[in-house]
Amino acid sequence: MLYDLNIPWSSSKDPLDLQRTISFLSELGYGTIALNHIQSGPLPPTITNPIPATFPFTIPPKTVILRRCTLTLSDPSLNHRLTAVSSAYDIVALRPTTEKAFLAACLNLAEHSLISLDLTQRYPFHFKPKPLMAAIHRGIRFEICYAQATMEDSNARKNFISNCLGIFRATRGRGIVISSEAKTALGIRGPADVVNLMAVWGLGRERGMEGLSDNPRSVVINEGLKRSSYRGLVDVVYGGERSAAKDAEISEAQKNKANNAEKGKGKRKADDNKEVKENEPPQISKRQAKKQRMEALKATESNSSSSKETSPTAPAVIDTNNIIKAKANS
Repeated sequence: MLYDLNIPWSSSKDPLDLQRTISFLSELGYGTIALNHIQSGPLPPTITNPIPATFPFTIPPKTVILRRCTLTLSDPSLNHRLTAVSSAYDIVALRPTTEKAFLAACLNLAEHSLISLDLTQRYPFHFKPKPLMAAIHRGIRFEICYAQATMEDSNARKNFISNCLGIFRATRGRGIVISSEAKTALGIRGPADVVNLMAVWGLGRERGMEGLSDNPRSVVINEGLKRSSYRGLVDVVYGGERSAAKDAEISEAQKNKANNAEKGKGKRKADDNKEVKENEPPQISKRQAKKQRMEALKATESNSSSSKETSPTAPAVIDTNNIIKAKANS
């Protein structure tokens, strides 16, 4: 997926122009687009996001719209409200205008994930490798907006190329995010054209593709983790717990059960239940049942022996014929 994290937005912008820009970016293969609101003056007392969450036109399918704020920073001491800004937007970027503010954005401040410089300006300081690499190790990326090179002012184009060379030399092409900052659809370029343009100014093709895909993706993920996790380290995910609706159903069932139990207290049982319980044999233990069986067995044995003693014996039959024959032979 390709990313373009800098599409300028203002309240006076025609929604039709914004629709054309988003549709053209979607046709070129950009799946995630960030609408950028630039805050150049002092922050208002109440920080609100002026970028609407919904638009009067249809967003192309599989296109993600993010809301971004870019703060122009000249004094790094005025940073006590950056946390409130980061909670109102999806992405927060800083645009330092002085060397002190630039070093603070690289080394100290932590509420942003992008450093977006106005590369058409000539800065009174050089881009040194140490602070830039320290910012990259902290997860901060440097944004290059190629639409700044299409300005009519030749000095602006010269400064843009010079600043790009300085950033590429200091970072060795790492931690670069390439965005358009195109005010109209005519200023947008395809990914192949952008990579070739950056290759002319010293950024390798592999680093150029990373600037359109991997590096902006890391910015979006880091900004999301800051808002949905604990200190940007532990994300709170669904762990299989019961849903709130199911918990409400269970609690309602328990309440109904308790109410029914309270209503049943103090009432007499039905007569039918009494009759059923009276007709049922009493429950006895296994030992008592065995004892009763032994007693019944002994009783049957004693009855059988007494019946044998009382019964008369049959008289013996005398065979007189045999007796007479025996005497005659003798």
